[in-house]
Amino acid sequence: MIVNLRAVISFLIATSTLVSGLSLTASKNQRAISGRGFVEPSFLSSNHNAASSGGISMFLGKGSKTAKKISVQTDTTRIGKITVPSIGIGTISWSSDSLTSLESLELQSLVNTACQQNAAFFDTAERYGSKFKTALGLGWGETEMLLKSFIDKEKQPVQIATKFTPSPWRKTPESVVEACQQSCERLGVEKIDLYQLHMPDIVKPLRKFGFAQESLDEIYWEGLAQCYHQGLVSNVGVSNYGPTLVTKCHEYLKKRGVPLASNQIAYSLLGRGNGAQETVDKCNELGVKVLAAFPFAMGLLTGKYNSQSSSTLAEGTLTSLSKNQKTKLEISDLNRYAKGDGKTIPKGGAAPLLSVMESIAKKRNKTVAQVALNYCICKGTIPIPGSRTAAQLSDNLGAMGWRLTLNEIRLLEKEADKLGFEFEGAGFKRTSEKFVGYG
Repeated sequence: MIVNLRAVISFLIATSTLVSGLSLTASKNQRAISGRGFVEPSFLSSNHNAASSGGISMFLGKGSKTAKKISVQTDTTRIGKITVPSIGIGTISWSSDSLTSLESLELQSLVNTACQQNAAFFDTAERYGSKFKTALGLGWGETEMLLKSFIDKEKQPVQIATKFTPSPWRKTPESVVEACQQSCERLGVEKIDLYQLHMPDIVKPLRKFGFAQESLDEIYWEGLAQCYHQGLVSNVGVSNYGPTLVTKCHEYLKKRGVPLASNQIAYSLLGRGNGAQETVDKCNELGVKVLAAFPFAMGLLTGKYNSQSSSTLAEGTLTSLSKNQKTKLEISDLNRYAKGDGKTIPKGGAAPLLSVMESIAKKRNKTVAQVALNYCICKGTIPIPGSRTAAQLSDNLGAMGWRLTLNEIRLLEKEADKLGFEFEGAGFKRTSEKFVGYG
């Protein structure tokens, strides 16, 4: 009965709120530990020739004689036409302190810190709103408006990525253009830096009852092209696209004279299987930047769970999600991953991997969370961790300005592979709902 209830609620969430979890649904693929997928960070671009002769090791921490000293301000990468910090700021958990107005002193402080640190790259969506409203299918555009209220008070420029939500009632390219214009108004900008499709066109409720419903993916791609050519956006991207679908989209947009800049997927040290690493490799091949959502595996890789005691936060450890409010079901699932249940998760859970992460973090005077984020950067992605406080943001930014060595990368992946399980989400936030593209 519990399993059935989960299935029913997951279906309702997918068809009404469209924001629970990012997904991965393909057959499991062998995870790469050979160093594939590494992209030269921009702060080393002047050393390109030296790097080419010496392999990729200098990008990962070796070759310190030739590598430049870097800081948060200089640790950047490219998404299409724009240069952004190597770590973004996720806003899915943002909400106002007031029921009647858009305000939050805590979030305002976060935005102020991001601007001061030259790290103001925010990822949001038209579908993001307060948890309560979102659960009821309400709150459209609330987080976009909340973000505008904060950036209006800042003098420094910010960069914003937002998303269009594919829905059964949106059936034309013009619907994408109209939604984009509405997002521009809510964000208070003339042009959006990065406009993404939130997922493939998979919300087809009538299919459950045997009715055929044609895919609208190409219609949405045409909508992105029109947004680009009308000057509403600087770059266009997609989310939750596997290798096959991202290739098709890339080819379609190329014919329309539009570069596909990004693809946002769930990706972390514990979430490289089920097609995730294959997608990162394909995107790197196509020149499409991957934005890594859930880089902490919903808190498993933040230091909240440690190798000695998987149920409590290590003393003195500051992590991006250490104060996260999760449902009882999510906490139960996360504890199962952390400790193991002897059934689906071997006894000991993620402890062996966490032990290695703790060792690397201690050696580098970093936090476990910073090691997790830096791993994603080293694999050629831009991690988008959720942040709700200036302290969380500061901890996240500590993952910039340095790189893990190739040996450290291999050690982390070896330990992750030995665990014998992949992170597949917690509670009703499953990582197998919206990721497609293996046609």
